[in-house]
Amino acid sequence: MNETTSPFPAAGSEVFDVVDARDSVLFQASRASVHKEKLFHRAIHVFVFNSAGQLYLQRRSMTKDTAPGKWVSSCSGHVDAGEDYDAAALRELGEEIGLYEPATMARVFKEAPCKQTGYEFVWVYKCQAEGPFVLDPVEVSEGQWIDIAHLNNWLKERPRDFAWSFSYLWAKFMAL
Repeated sequence: MNETTSPFPAAGSEVFDVVDARDSVLFQASRASVHKEKLFHRAIHVFVFNSAGQLYLQRRSMTKDTAPGKWVSSCSGHVDAGEDYDAAALRELGEEIGLYEPATMARVFKEAPCKQTGYEFVWVYKCQAEGPFVLDPVEVSEGQWIDIAHLNNWLKERPRDFAWSFSYLWAKFMAL
């Protein structure tokens, strides 16, 4: 690999499974067409907590095509064509924040596609890790641990600091 080659596919070259309302695969399509046509597809979000009960938040890079510069889950991403949710969660944790062996990784809930999720079926996971993390600068501009009470207050006072999908999924998580 030379200096201009990335180990990750270019955003437009990613291929996703397009799924029906029951999350059954129909066909594959490019990221660009899936998003443009608002087709149902799959994604994951992972909430990483430390031993103090704080949540790790990441701020999306300004080069991202959706929600640039917004605060989001510890890790989130699409499920690639032919990949399952669990494998995608582990892959994305490694790619985005350099977490390759999370402790106590568990599925929490699955959300159906809607406007707030970007028409994605989303499995939300939680795990424990202490960091420090190695952030992929293409994906993440910064990250921080945050107390839950502070996060909830920040969401209430400045909701536009956060990606819509995170706010939606965090509210669902907190209601469990």
